[in-house]
Amino acid sequence: MLNEEQRARYALDGYIVLPGFKSAQEIAAVRERAAQIVDAFDPGQGSGIFTTRNQATATDDYFLRSDNTVRCFFEEEAFDAEGRLRQDKSLSINKIGHALHDLDPVFERFSRDPKLAAVARDLGLAEALVWQSMYIFKQPGIGGEVRWHQDATFFETTPISVTTFWFALEDATVDNGCLWVQPGGHRGPMRERFVRNGDAINMEKLDATPWPDDSVAVPLEAAAGSLVCFHGLLPHYSAPNRSAVSRHAYTLHATDGRTAYSPQNWIQRDSALPARGFE
Repeated sequence: MLNEEQRARYALDGYIVLPGFKSAQEIAAVRERAAQIVDAFDPGQGSGIFTTRNQATATDDYFLRSDNTVRCFFEEEAFDAEGRLRQDKSLSINKIGHALHDLDPVFERFSRDPKLAAVARDLGLAEALVWQSMYIFKQPGIGGEVRWHQDATFFETTPISVTTFWFALEDATVDNGCLWVQPGGHRGPMRERFVRNGDAINMEKLDATPWPDDSVAVPLEAAAGSLVCFHGLLPHYSAPNRSAVSRHAYTLHATDGRTAYSPQNWIQRDSALPARGFE
């Protein structure tokens, strides 16, 4: 699927953008399904707010129990001072996670694709295992910032193998909160580790290397249908969305089954819902 030049570029930069990977019809199907999930979502049955600030202390039971199911999370700025939604529920949800790819037929069809499996193999995942999926809304006006981080923080393996597959479901631009990355930053150290022991969560600091700044960060603007793949150690973030348009995206995190998956990662699987690949 990937040619030699693309593989070399990925090895050098730690990421690659593949335009036109998904069709308009495929995108429309998952967007429609996401809207249905949000419409059926009853916040009275339990809800959470997604934030990447003070993530260990902000993690609650609603989040932890979303590891092997499908749950909706609100934007931080969705509520007013009295705790009421500032706008319609459909414009207030931050994301849906974290097992859409295994539990929802529409998202499973989108996620399990021979073409995607070929890309994963070309990126070094000889035995890909998909652990997490998220539908991210990046709502207009209130879409929250996702601070600088590395995905290996949440999916540690020995050696590091987690790879992210990020699908633009709408045009992602600087104005509406596209991804920013540090090219080549995947060759640096892992800075943090998100550790789960039972229901206790801790963000361990591993390395004092500072996060990138504007002198080295570059935006990854991507047209709808594009697939962005990046290495688990690549530092990346997205700014708040203050524009009038949303920035829907869908993301998958996969590791190589030949590597040792940490028993302290926050998502674990057993025989009732085993981690599977892209085919």
